[in-house]
Amino acid sequence: MADPSKHIDPSPIAAAPAENGLGILGDFYSATANYLAGLSRYTADFMVPYLISTRYFQQAETTRMATASPSETLAAYLGLLNQNAELINRGIDGALEMVRRYNAAEMNEFMSAFFKNVWQLDTSDLKRMARRQAQLMAQVTVAYPKAIAAIEEEYGFHFERGTNPLVAQTERFYLYQIMPTAGGVEVNPAAKPVCIIPPYVLGANILGFLPGEQRSYAHSYANQGIPTYIRILKDIDTTEALQTMCGENDARDTAVFCRKIKARHGKPVTLNGYCQGGYNALCTLLSGVLDDLVDAFITCVAPMDGTRSQGLAGFLGKLPRRFNDLAYGTKTLANGNQVADGTLMGWVYKLKSIETESPLAAFYRDLMMFAGQKGGKITVSKTAAALNYWLGNERNDLPMAITKISFASFNTPITADGTLPVKLFDAPLNLNRIREKKIPWLICYGTHDDLVEKDCALAPLDYVDAEITPFPKGHVAIATSWSHPDSEYALHKRFQNGHYRGPVRFHLDLEHGTQK
Repeated sequence: MADPSKHIDPSPIAAAPAENGLGILGDFYSATANYLAGLSRYTADFMVPYLISTRYFQQAETTRMATASPSETLAAYLGLLNQNAELINRGIDGALEMVRRYNAAEMNEFMSAFFKNVWQLDTSDLKRMARRQAQLMAQVTVAYPKAIAAIEEEYGFHFERGTNPLVAQTERFYLYQIMPTAGGVEVNPAAKPVCIIPPYVLGANILGFLPGEQRSYAHSYANQGIPTYIRILKDIDTTEALQTMCGENDARDTAVFCRKIKARHGKPVTLNGYCQGGYNALCTLLSGVLDDLVDAFITCVAPMDGTRSQGLAGFLGKLPRRFNDLAYGTKTLANGNQVADGTLMGWVYKLKSIETESPLAAFYRDLMMFAGQKGGKITVSKTAAALNYWLGNERNDLPMAITKISFASFNTPITADGTLPVKLFDAPLNLNRIREKKIPWLICYGTHDDLVEKDCALAPLDYVDAEITPFPKGHVAIATSWSHPDSEYALHKRFQNGHYRGPVRFHLDLEHGTQK
């Protein structure tokens, strides 16, 4: 088994300031140059989506300005100005707090070294301090980006390698079987199968995070011998059927795959949706197209009623009604089809958490990650590199009809009788169908998830009975931290004195007829 604690060595360029002995002024110069270069890169990463958004804004407003009254336009723009001012203030406050925290941690050492130089004419500590700052800045600016780029070979599923076979496909999706990576494990073809529905925006590869390090949500099932399948989007840029896909297409294609899986293993499927994939899977399940194909349901950090989200729904709720519209994030492709811009949607999540996601705050957050490594060589963990590779490269454009389903869920609550704010096949979707079909349901959520908060994920409990499992940390911890088999909250285990069980354990217990 690969050692999960293995680290990626820093780039030789990053180590150059210390090795070359540039002297105090040279090291401080190197640190300053890398500081400015790094901050420029973080700023560019933040500003590119902003520039994209201004183009969409201008396109949408060209039409709106011609149809809205001057008073409506003035009121909307004043409201937008007010929200922008609030975002700027929050961003400044958050960035200054990050700077304060870094300086508080470093200042004592610097002052001690400075006065030792002044009063004792001993420059040794000041030299050490200067070299350390040069190393830290080079680490963030040079070595970290290199480590992030290098992790691509290990991150995600890499279906092109043929390790995980293609089982079926529709016009819009592929269905792959995920094979075990743990030594000595073989798939039991007679076992109950699971079909995983990944999120649209965040991409599927976060569920195959680092298979070689045994940090992979999908492989957590496969490494228990479970027949494990995952639905993968085709390339939206080249697949017109995906560009124009609607919720009914999503549901029918899922039914095609579940029928194929059931035929292969002779047992109904456990449907498992992660994040947005959980909500789409719920809609499909409630539509009835999966009757007799699916007999168990698992959702992880899935936004079941987005209006209960204090973060994203709160952010959208503060927007003037005129601007809370998908037209301000719509990309028109060369063939004329329109899709929702995934890069812009990812940027909205950053705006929601502007205190920690502004360029200066993000730069100092990463700087403190390395500054916390005392007394030895500064290294980049594979986990940090893979997370940042995902954040920087895994944002997918979405079909407009699918985006409208998510948009509705964050703007319109579930009704008092359990009816969702969307329809499929021109019929309402009601949560009571879960009870009628006696489908066991496990809802997993992150206790510190600031994207899909607890109340948002557990909204169905107001209407149906479901088992819940809380996991520490945030939105992707289930797929990263806790997917390792030796972790405290490993997905195939029971934990907290047996009171809770992970999604893999839930599935295995269904297979064995074991009650909670």
